[in-house]
This record gives sequence, C-alpha cells and structure tokens, in this order.
Amino acid sequence: MGTTTSQAARPAKVKDGPGALPPRAGAGPGRRKRSMGVQNAAGWLFSMPFLVLFTVFMAFPILATLLMSFTDFGLRNVTRPWEANFIGFENYTELFGDEKFLKSLFNTAYFVVVGVPLTIALGLVVAVLLNNGIDRARTFFRVGFYAPVVTTIVAVAVVWRFVLDPSDGLIAGLFSEVGLTAPDFLGSETLAMPLMIAMAVWRNVGTVMVLFIAGLQAIPTEVREAARLDGAGVWQEFRGITVPLLRPTLLYATVITTIGYLNVFEEPFVMTQGGPSDSTLTVSLNMYREGFNFFHMGYASAMAYVLFVVIMGITVLQLRLLKDNTK
Repeated sequence: MGTTTSQAARPAKVKDGPGALPPRAGAGPGRRKRSMGVQNAAGWLFSMPFLVLFTVFMAFPILATLLMSFTDFGLRNVTRPWEANFIGFENYTELFGDEKFLKSLFNTAYFVVVGVPLTIALGLVVAVLLNNGIDRARTFFRVGFYAPVVTTIVAVAVVWRFVLDPSDGLIAGLFSEVGLTAPDFLGSETLAMPLMIAMAVWRNVGTVMVLFIAGLQAIPTEVREAARLDGAGVWQEFRGITVPLLRPTLLYATVITTIGYLNVFEEPFVMTQGGPSDSTLTVSLNMYREGFNFFHMGYASAMAYVLFVVIMGITVLQLRLLKDNTK
C-alpha cells in the first residue's frame, strides 16, 4: 500500500519523441526576447532623468566650451552666440605667450609637486598609527583628522585667513605675547604659497588617511605574522610588506589628490585673490578671471582645455608608473 502510494506521488517523467508533451504556449525564445525588451525599456526609463540632467548640465556645456575655445566669444556674444568669430587655434597659441598664464601654470605645478607628496606621506603615517599604534580613543582621532574634509573649503579658507591675519589673527596674538610683530604671511611672495599648501594638506590628509586605513585592514594578518616570525622589524615590515601591498590604494589616492590639486581654486580665491604679485595665481583662478571678470570666454575656454589635457596626461602617466607595480 505504501509502495503504491509513493509511486503514485512521483511526477511522471517527460518522454521525448512522438509521445512527448507539447511545449507550453509562450515559453519559447520569443517570450524571452520580449521579456528582455521590457527589462531594457524599464532600465532606460529609470535612467532617463539622469541622462537628461547629464546631457543638459554636463555634456552640452563641455561640448559648447570646446567649440567656444576656437572663437573670440565675449560679453557681446552672450545674447547672440552665433555672431562669435571662428579664430581657429589663436586662443591656444596666445596662451603660451601669455606671461600671466605661464606664471599660473608654474604656481599650479608648484602646488601639486609639493602638496601631493606631503598629503600622501602624512596620510600614510597617520593611517599606520591609527591602525596599529594607537589603541585608545582611536575613533576620536579618526573623526578629528577627517573633520576638515567634510567642512566647506570656503569656511576653512576664511578661518585660516583669520588665523594668519597680521593684525588681529591668532598667530599675531601669540607674537604680541612675546613682544614681536607677526609678519604679513599672506602678503609675502615667499610665504603665501607654502602656507596655502599647508592648509590644503591639513584639509585633505583625512581623505587619504581613510583610504589607507581601508587598505591596511585588507592586508592579511598571516603575512605580517610570517614576517615577524622571520625576524622582520617594524621598518622592514613597513617597507617590505605594507607599502607593496598598499600600491593599489596608493595609486588611487595619488591620482585623486593630484587631480584635486591641479584644479585648486577656492584657496587662492578666498585667501589671496592670486596675490601678492600673482605668486598664488593658479590656472583655475586665472581662468575664472578671464571668463567672468574680463569676459574673455573663448580665451578662458581654451585655458580650461589646456588644463584638461594636462590633467589627463599626468593621470595616464601616474597609472602607467604605479599600475605596473600593482600586478
């Protein structure tokens, strides 16, 4: 009885050949194709708001700026853009004879060459200390180092400008306590840019720190333990294990920090307006002046695309130099 019941409960096997059951209606390739079509249509529908916003506020301005860089587009053409004259590469050739642009290009390079290594090195040191060396109040220190990152750059620049003010600033007060007069830090051609770099490093070290902490926590503990068993010291472990295994993180941190520093604008705009004597004038600030102060928009567009090419070239170079060592 039990055997009969169990056999009856089993599903019948589908036979192949002449006696096989016909396929279920609508279960063929056509139905699957229609289902994929519906899914694709739904995907495009949900993506449409982003695509519209991207096209209107990103793709179109980028293309318009590229076209504008080959014209003498100015204030008179804002309401009649079709009247702008096509001048070819004249804006680009004029750039490299412009002493102010070359000065801003040098200042930007100075900012990057000094600021990026300092930011990466300090961020790595802080990340190693917070990951291994500091046990108490570790979260407090992490939040403290990261707090400047989430603070508006304009607010940070205003605070630093107040601190460095030679008459009423915090440092001026400390100088007066010992009977000295504080120098005009932001009014000095030799001190303004280094102090601006110091502010940028202080603000951005938190971002690099977070990236390196994530990379350090991804290193297997077995590797470190094996190195210690082999007699490796702290420096040997750092140089032979930590740094090589952090190369992918180092690559990413270096690239994004370099791109950010090449686009530096808010710091000189708020703190020095590019002075004194253009010693803190950067390419982005120079571009802003040409476009929105003097309304040489075609010239400013050419400047923007030169900066874009520089950023792309440096990024590709960094990827080639560092990526080979991450394999």
